[in-house]
Amino acid sequence: MLKCNLSKIMGEKRLKIADVARDTGINRGTITRIYNEEATRIELEVVEKLCEYLEIGVGELYEIVKE
Repeated sequence: MLKCNLSKIMGEKRLKIADVARDTGINRGTITRIYNEEATRIELEVVEKLCEYLEIGVGELYEIVKE
């Protein structure tokens, strides 16, 4: 299973969804779906913007977790 760590990372950096949306230009609804792990598809451009903004690698944002 693929696990998204966006909520954890944003919590550590004390960021709100509105802050990330404003600063990155990513739609707030998209960030909310990723944050709540409800997204079924994510554009690579969005992943890249999030990683650059949060100063992390893709492997920190997403990880594979065995069920």
